[in-house]
Amino acid sequence: MAPTFASERPFCAHAPRAPEPGAGCPRPAERPSAYDPAPMRSHTAYRTFRTAQRRAFVRITEDVDAALRESGISEGMVLVSAMHITAGVWINDDEPGIQADALEWLDKLAPPSWQPPANDVARELLPDPGDYRHHRGGEDNGDAHLKNLLVHHQVIVPVTDGRLDLGPWQQVFYCEFDGGRPKRLVIKVLGE
Repeated sequence: MAPTFASERPFCAHAPRAPEPGAGCPRPAERPSAYDPAPMRSHTAYRTFRTAQRRAFVRITEDVDAALRESGISEGMVLVSAMHITAGVWINDDEPGIQADALEWLDKLAPPSWQPPANDVARELLPDPGDYRHHRGGEDNGDAHLKNLLVHHQVIVPVTDGRLDLGPWQQVFYCEFDGGRPKRLVIKVLGE
């Protein structure tokens, strides 16, 4: 049994500070009436994307803002999540150079397809027979799965005074890495 000290006061989850010695912990019904938080609410919206390009960045800030307005929530957060393992969501600048640089960087880390090894060292590092193991099952999108890991599939945006609390250049994007078929995204608004 752990020792107790006279200066320690018992913890009370229902009071703003520890009760005085000898006093019990007030029950939730005994809280001051000023402590009456607004009830937590939620709102869900879905969007479907079908990009003509295999890889694309689609700005969805307006979609997220529309879901926030539909919710009526003024304080809280918005979760934006791609519902596919070959897509992602990110917050960044809406500038074509950033997007082109990001795709080039992602292609360096997860190339669309493996090239023949340049030398013996490269041959040792590549999966046999020089392509993604995922492709052995008939797929051709191994790189899209890895790009999803790098970008990630969701973001959280704070909501303050009924507005998305984004920085001056920040925009929300759906990131497609294996386009050509319909894919869904969920927008979940939580708050009061």
